[in-house]
Amino acid sequence: MTLSVDLFFSFRSPYSYLALPKTLKLIADYDATVNLRPVYPLAVRVPGFFKRANPQFARYVVLDSSRVARHENIPFRFPRPDPIVQNMATLDVADDQPYIHRLTRLGAMAQLEGRALAFVDAISRVLWDGTVNGWNAGDHLARAAAAAGFDLNAMDAAITADPDRYEKVIAGNEADHATSGHWGVPTFVFENEPFFGQDRIELLIWRMQSKGLTRRS
Repeated sequence: MTLSVDLFFSFRSPYSYLALPKTLKLIADYDATVNLRPVYPLAVRVPGFFKRANPQFARYVVLDSSRVARHENIPFRFPRPDPIVQNMATLDVADDQPYIHRLTRLGAMAQLEGRALAFVDAISRVLWDGTVNGWNAGDHLARAAAAAGFDLNAMDAAITADPDRYEKVIAGNEADHATSGHWGVPTFVFENEPFFGQDRIELLIWRMQSKGLTRRS
């Protein structure tokens, strides 16, 4: 029996990106599916989050995510530009957020097609692997999407024509994420049990094995 896991993911989260290789290995090695469900980052989802957080929070994330990437041998650099328009000196988050809205809605469209993991993996590499400056310009995203079997221009057009459809998908993801037992990303949810962080995938596999997870032949 194929077991299913939800993965709540944010395009701004370095740990969400760093979870992707092990997530892809999970479904390659085991009879399982992963339903990737994009949510907005805390900067948008929880207004004022960074103003209330410990001042060391952001600095630690930069330090830790970079060393996790080195340890796991994952190409990594923070996106240029940041998917969230934010003044990192004052921590003020701009009202207008063109990058993260576009990315998250694109992820929601891919989710509706049942192919969000493939789409997000392709797009996230452009943001995070350090090979692209100005990921939002030119044809970087279009070429990545095409490699995963998507037509980015058609996706953008559909979202522009009916943004509320995709906002409802995101809102549903955020509601389910909120009831999962954790608020951060990446969060994997298996049979209503949350596993937070890219470093909990082995624990997730252990739990799934107790429920009958088998290796692919």
